Amino acid sequence: MFIANHTSMTDIMLMLAAVKNPFVFVGKAELAKIPLFGFFYKRTCILVDRSSEKSRKAVFLRAQRRLKSGLSICIFPEGGVPEEDVFLDSFKDGAFRLAINHQIPIVPITFADNKKRFSFTFFSGSPGKMRAYIHKFIKTEGLTIQSTKALNEQARMVILNKLQMYKK
Repeated sequence: MFIANHTSMTDIMLMLAAVKNPFVFVGKAELAKIPLFGFFYKRTCILVDRSSEKSRKAVFLRAQRRLKSGLSICIFPEGGVPEEDVFLDSFKDGAFRLAINHQIPIVPITFADNKKRFSFTFFSGSPGKMRAYIHKFIKTEGLTIQSTKALNEQARMVILNKLQMYKK
């Protein structure tokens, strides 16, 4: 289970460049409505309508099929790009429940520069490096669903600590 902070429109491309394992994104269903992008997006992602409990549950079944076929899963656990002034938003639990249910490790990834390079604020950004730091795997073997919040916080702290190092 690959997770990363979500700060920019470039996050998806950097994830594709940084991770060599074949994986599939879990992403918001509403993005499938974007012309042209949506055509490819809905064919390459597991879509979730976050307002629908039925859709959120169906993600687990679709992810299970993908995991059994040898693919990894990638989720941006902030659930979207946070406001510009938010350093790192709280994480939703879905990625962590999925990892625990399937007993697969969490692989936290920190994107240190994407917000500075290409944020969602128009006419902002600058040329430069876009670093992705792949952290040590966080094991889930033996964890139960009751461990979800602790796993969530552990993974968030790994990313937050690295972001704070880059900020200095």
